[in-house]
Amino acid sequence: MEPNIHINFLAIGIAVVANFFLGFIWYTPLFGKVWAKEMGFNFDQKPPTSVFVKAMIINVIGNFLMAWVLAHNIAVWNPATWNQPASEMMTPALMAAMSAVFTWLGFFVPLDLNTVSWEMKSWKLFLINTTYHLLSLLVVSFIIVFMA
Repeated sequence: MEPNIHINFLAIGIAVVANFFLGFIWYTPLFGKVWAKEMGFNFDQKPPTSVFVKAMIINVIGNFLMAWVLAHNIAVWNPATWNQPASEMMTPALMAAMSAVFTWLGFFVPLDLNTVSWEMKSWKLFLINTTYHLLSLLVVSFIIVFMA
């Protein structure tokens, strides 16, 4: 049986924008100063415009890749992709939440833990970053699932 994978690029675009703004809010007004301190940065010192623009472009590319791959993962685990009946227990909200949490738990948490163990970053920084990663995945997953 061949899967029928449909990726909604409008949903991916909206997810990229939403994730971009979530990151801005998370790492600027909410935790920006604490994050900068934990990273050893001077929050009051602004980077040159060229560095800032390059970082923003790379961030948008990363947001796109995450949303695009997550959309594929969600589609592959959806029984409808395989022309199978949907499970009554697997609601769209549960599918979005599970895809986000399991992706976070299996791929993001181990990398975030490595920053503590190998890069000697603080647990405070771990909590800021890993909580953002979870929220980011939840936002992207919900947008992808409910716009499918």
